[in-house]
Amino acid sequence: MAVTEIQAGKNGPYRMKGGVVTIIDAQGNETVVERPRISLCRCGHSQTKPLCDGTHKTCGFVADEVTVRWADEPS
Repeated sequence: MAVTEIQAGKNGPYRMKGGVVTIIDAQGNETVVERPRISLCRCGHSQTKPLCDGTHKTCGFVADEVTVRWADEPS
C-alpha cells in the first residue's frame, strides 16, 4: 500500500503527498486526482472545495494548533 502523508499547514490547508487520490462528493460522484501533492481546504470558504484555492489567507481562518489523536493511538 502506498504511503500518504497529510500535513496541516498553520492556518492553512491540509497538504497531502501520495500520488493518486479519489474524491467522492455527497452525490457519490468520483473524481480521481493524480498529482504528487494536493491541498485540501480547511477553512470552508474555497470555491474549489474540497481543494484549497487560497481563500484561507483572506477570510481570517485560524486553525486549531493540535490535530486530533485516534483513540487507539499510543500517547
